[in-house]
Amino acid sequence: MDDDPQLFDYMLRLADNGIVLAQRLGEWVGKGPALEEDIALTNVGLDLLGQGRMWLAYAREIEARYAPPGRGEDALAFLRDGGEFRNLLLVEQPNGNYADTMARQFLFDQWHLMLLGALAGSKDARIAAIAAKAAKEVRYHLERSADWMIRLGDGTELSHRRAQDAVDALWVYTGEMFSVDAIERGLVAAGVAADAASLRDPWRSAVAAVFDEASLAMPGDGWMQGASGRGGKQGIHTEHLGHMLAEMQIVARSHPGARW
Repeated sequence: MDDDPQLFDYMLRLADNGIVLAQRLGEWVGKGPALEEDIALTNVGLDLLGQGRMWLAYAREIEARYAPPGRGEDALAFLRDGGEFRNLLLVEQPNGNYADTMARQFLFDQWHLMLLGALAGSKDARIAAIAAKAAKEVRYHLERSADWMIRLGDGTELSHRRAQDAVDALWVYTGEMFSVDAIERGLVAAGVAADAASLRDPWRSAVAAVFDEASLAMPGDGWMQGASGRGGKQGIHTEHLGHMLAEMQIVARSHPGARW
């Protein structure tokens, strides 16, 4: 199909968000503030990794249609350089303290669930099925991260300050979630992709409701990193992604073709 390269790129955008954020959450394993929380955060990361694999599996099939035989999941995850990744800039940001991690998670989760809800109505049956399955997991992710924002924001003076600082620092990356470039516009017109721009107002309303309960101030929009169509979705990343990929990909690149 003529639009297969664009559809392949879109699948990478969906897959890379899950893969990169899962890797970030994996950095917390064994370091969580409590054992139960350590396990819960690990499970969220595993959910995102599983979702990423489903998107990558479909991406491989699409690529095989116009550039056979197509690359497998491992090659797409471990053998692409940073400029070939299509994840949002938000998810590649460092973990920081626990408030930083949970603010990043909440801002992403709220958008992610809305995006999946829209994709569940895609004319592409494979996309619709993956989105519907993933949404069941992401509802839990959002419930958990929203609860953490309330606990931190409406907690001690220190937890409130850290939560507000985290939101203020990460807000500049949220505009990219609602930017729509030529690739997405074509797929939206075909009824395949979700119109991310249409999610902005409901996302802001939902985030504002949680912030009100958490006693957190909603930052002003101002200039947004990546919102101009030159960001992570186009392969233009912060320095943090390169450092993260070096650690994530070292085994596969050091031992090409190795099997367990």
